Parts: sequence; C-alpha cells; structure tokens
Amino acid sequence: MTETMRKGGVNSPNFTVSMPENLCYNSPMWTRSVSQVTRQIKALIDGDSELRDFWVRGEISNFQRATSGHCYFTLKDSECELRAVMWRSSAVRQSWLPGQGDLVSAFGSVSVYERGGAYQFYADSLEPAGEGELWEAFRRLQAQLEAEGLFAAERKRPLPKWPRRIGIVSSRDGAAWRDITRVIQERYPVAELVLAPTQVQGLEAPEQIVRAIRRINQEPDIDVMIVSRGGGSLEDLWAFNDERVARALAASRVPVVSGVGHETDMTIADLVADLRAPTPSAAAAAVTPDGYALREQIELTLQELYATMGRRLGDLSRDLAQHKHILRLHDPRRLIAEQRQRLDQTTARMERAQLQQISVRRARVANGSAWLQALSPRSVLGRGYAIIEHRATGHRVWSVAQVRPLDTVCIHVHDGGMDASIEGVRAHTDVEIKGESYD
Repeated sequence: MTETMRKGGVNSPNFTVSMPENLCYNSPMWTRSVSQVTRQIKALIDGDSELRDFWVRGEISNFQRATSGHCYFTLKDSECELRAVMWRSSAVRQSWLPGQGDLVSAFGSVSVYERGGAYQFYADSLEPAGEGELWEAFRRLQAQLEAEGLFAAERKRPLPKWPRRIGIVSSRDGAAWRDITRVIQERYPVAELVLAPTQVQGLEAPEQIVRAIRRINQEPDIDVMIVSRGGGSLEDLWAFNDERVARALAASRVPVVSGVGHETDMTIADLVADLRAPTPSAAAAAVTPDGYALREQIELTLQELYATMGRRLGDLSRDLAQHKHILRLHDPRRLIAEQRQRLDQTTARMERAQLQQISVRRARVANGSAWLQALSPRSVLGRGYAIIEHRATGHRVWSVAQVRPLDTVCIHVHDGGMDASIEGVRAHTDVEIKGESYD
C-alpha cells in the first residue's frame, strides 16, 4: 500500500512520488501521519501478551455510567492514573459496581483508543478490594467534623432573598467563574460581584482558599458567598476536602453556597456550607432571584396595584357621593323648610279637625236638643197627655193605687193646670183612650 505525497523544490516545484506506508526516512518530508503513529503504538500494545488478560489493583475515581450503559472511570494509586472503560456487555454481568474511592481489582486488557490517542484499560470484571487511601482520609475527616457538629442542620443559615453584594471564591481563569458571572448577569444583573481569586487545585490551594474566604468576610456588606470550581477527579477536588477549608467555611459570618464540581461530586466543603449546589451555575442561580420571573412578578404586582387603586377610587367616589347625599338629606335649611311645611300641614289638619269637631259637636247638640225637645214634658203634654199631682202629698200620680175617691189632684196640660176631685178609681183594663188601648 502506498501514500501519495507532494515534494517541492526549486527545479521541481510540484511533483509526486509514491513510497511504502511503513518506510521510515530521516528527512522531514518522509514523516508519518498521526493516525499511522497511533495505529503502530496500538499494534505494539495489543501485541504485548503481558498487557492482555491480567488483574490490576487501584482506587476508583470519576466513576460514571453513561446512558448507553458503558462505564468510564479512572484507576489510580499514589503515583499514577490509568483511564479505564467497561463496556455495557460486561457491566450488565456485574453484581456490584464501584463508587468513588473504592479500591478494586480489575481484570482486563490494555489497548489504545485511536480517536483520543490515549491508552486505556478495558475491564471485563471488577471486584471490591477495600477503600482507597484518599477516600479513607475523606471518611475520617467527615466523621470527625460531623461529630463536632459542623454539618448539623441547625447551623445552616437561610440565604438572603435580595442580595446586593455577592462574594465569589474561585479561580479567575476557571470556567466556574465565567459560568457564575454569566448566570448572575442573566438572572440578576443589579448584584455586585466581589471575586477573591485563588487556586482551586494543588498543594497550595487549601491555604489560598482559606485566605480568600477570610478576605470575603472582611469585605463590607457582603450578603452571601459562593465557593466554587469546575468538575474533576477526587484528586482535583481534594483542596475542598481539606480540614482548614472546612473550618474557614464554618467560621464564615456570611452564608456560604458550595458549588464544587459536578452533581455527582461530594466534598467536605459541600457538607459544611449552608447550601450545596450541584454545579457552579446552580450555585449562582441559588443565590439570586430569577430576573425574568421578578419582572413578571413586578408586572403582575403593578397590574394588581392599578386594579386595586381603581377599585379603591371607585369605592371612595361612591362613598363621597353617598356622603354628599346624606349631607343634602341632613342640611339644616332643608330640615327647617321641611319642618315649616310639616307645621303648616299640621296646623291645617288641626284647623280642619277642630272645624270637624265643632261641626260634629254642633250636630250632637242639635240632635240632643231635638231629643230633649222630643222628650220634654211640655212636648208630651202638647201631644194630649197630662201630668197629675196629688194635692195632699205633692207626688205625681202614675198609678190608680196612689189615689182614693174624694182625693184632690191637680191636672197639668200643655197650656195650664186644673184642680179636680177623684170620684172613683178603675183599673186600666176598663179605660179606653181614643186611638189607644191598654191590655
């Protein structure tokens, strides 16, 4: 197999030659491609029987299982790291899969991943072999600080709802700082960011992180602090598992949000912080209100305020009209006029009542006079009747039993009187009066 190459020169600026693919030349023009070199290295590794079907012991770091089912992780010891992969076909046969910091014995082979240009271990099976040194150190510090109460829920402080100044402890050149500034600028641009730059990885990182935390606490009017860095292996994040960093966070007067690594990463700083966010971007979102939602809420509040003011003004206008009506109803001049009219009406009614009473009484008097006139003895006498008085006793005689023969009586008629002597007495059944009879 040959590869066509171009060679330039003064006499022949452009001509082609053919050469065997595996032929090596010292001249730069006879170089190999990256693919050729990678494939040759892969062939050398694949041809080494000692790198096939063997056991390797190491600590698990950055274990991730993709949606495809393949598992990607790193095997490491105190000096070196070895990238590893377990295909889904092997992973489904595992009754146990490791976690961060587990010490395992892995069986498989070493080969080269050509596209990435890196050698890696292809694991066929994994068996637990205990915990790694870093993970064991993490466990010890976690147990110690938990016993001291640094992780207690009652120590967690609420975050301010409307922060004005936000302190950031992170690397100036890291992606975490860029993510935080982008998110806060989008969500809540009125906040002021105060960066305390620091290393976030390496031997000097813990002490620098502690100093950065203290600088943020010395700044005036800092409402909340974010301690953050991007993702990485357990070794990359180890500065945030340092006891000095944990105690500095616990002593902070400012509420702390930890946004270290990815969602699957867990550090001591996450446990000590007042709030743990899964990523730096999530930490920025946790300390700030949503600007879009805030604007929508302000718009809704304004609409409700205008509606409330309109209703209130309507109520006040109706109340004012009602009070005016009440004042008109209770106007003293109107009341006086009404009382005067009522007095006039009452006076007229009284006059009419008096006239009516006078008329009624006059009628009664007339009726009574007529009755009296009709019942008057003179009227009776005028109709032919007479009144008889006993001369001796002066009593009126209304019964024959009151007189005897030879008694003297006085007979009164309508125009005078006469004396008479009783000759005899008869019962009324024997007396007949013209036009009348007594039985």
